[in-house]
Parts: sequence; structure tokens; C-alpha cells
Amino acid sequence: MDIQYFIERFAEAIEIEQVDALSAKTVFHNLDAWNSLALLSVIAMLDETFGVQIEMKELEKLVTIQDIFDKARSLQ
Repeated sequence: MDIQYFIERFAEAIEIEQVDALSAKTVFHNLDAWNSLALLSVIAMLDETFGVQIEMKELEKLVTIQDIFDKARSLQ
């Protein structure tokens, strides 16, 4: 799994068209598109695309896209 591919899937999951606006250091909680539906979409994306299951409470504790990526990689 590559971070850029992950960022693209993340952007798709929360319906952000400008992928270039995102980076590994992006604090996803601060994104305009971030809400409870986005949270559920990311959880579904992680499961469907990467075969990784992360609990909602655990995902809420993470801060950056890199944090989600690292957590997902650790669970693969």
C-alpha cells in the first residue's frame, strides 16, 4: 500500500475532488467534508479496499491521514 494511493481512496470516500489539496499531514478532522458520514465512509473504504477493520472510536483518536494509513498498514 502506497500513501498516495491511500490519499486518493480517502478523498474518494469523503467526496473530495481536489486530491492535490490533501497530504499525509492533513488533519482530516479539520476538512470541510469531514462529518459522521465521512467517518463511516472511511471505515467502509478501509474494509472494502484494504481489508482492514478499524473501530469508529479508534479512528476518531487519529489525527492525520498518515495516522490512518499507518494504523491500516499495522492491521494488514
